[in-house]
Amino acid sequence: MSEFIITTDENVYIPAEDSYLLAENLEIEAGQSVLEIGTGSGIVAMYASRLTDNITVTDINFDACELAQKNFKANGIENIEILFGNLFEPVKSRKFDVILFNTPYLPTENDEVIEDNLNYAFDGGLNGRKVIDLFLNEVPNHLNDGGIVQLIQSSLSDNGKTLDMLDELGFIAEIAASEHYFFEDITLINGYKI
Repeated sequence: MSEFIITTDENVYIPAEDSYLLAENLEIEAGQSVLEIGTGSGIVAMYASRLTDNITVTDINFDACELAQKNFKANGIENIEILFGNLFEPVKSRKFDVILFNTPYLPTENDEVIEDNLNYAFDGGLNGRKVIDLFLNEVPNHLNDGGIVQLIQSSLSDNGKTLDMLDELGFIAEIAASEHYFFEDITLINGYKI
């Protein structure tokens, strides 16, 4: 599935269908600045590195930051800045042309919460939107005019609400790609900042 060398870690999300749905549909032009939130293993950023050399990644899971660094090094990629922290906190007031996020979109009951760092990759709260809504409310502050946000979520976490929120925040939004699995559709939503 991937042409990259990928090491995995039990505490970090292992690249899956949603990772590749984003990685294979990137809308990045040469020279653009890219921010990926929640980089995990770093697979999406590695695909992005073929399109531009101005990439910053963040993750709230320190194990993920270390793993991404290891994977970048194994693939000879040296131009990705890795920052530890939650959502946009590590980039302060910086702005980017493209923002990517494979969100933690699974609706999660309290008894389904995992007691380790891997939980950050999945736990979307009761309605699957705990992190998505925080992210969307912040995204306009970090995206250049004419920029794009590309995010992955599930039909279980209300695609319509994401499209409506992006619309209210001044984006033109669409479902750009989707794949059906068992009881849900995994969707890629693109928001273009006007």
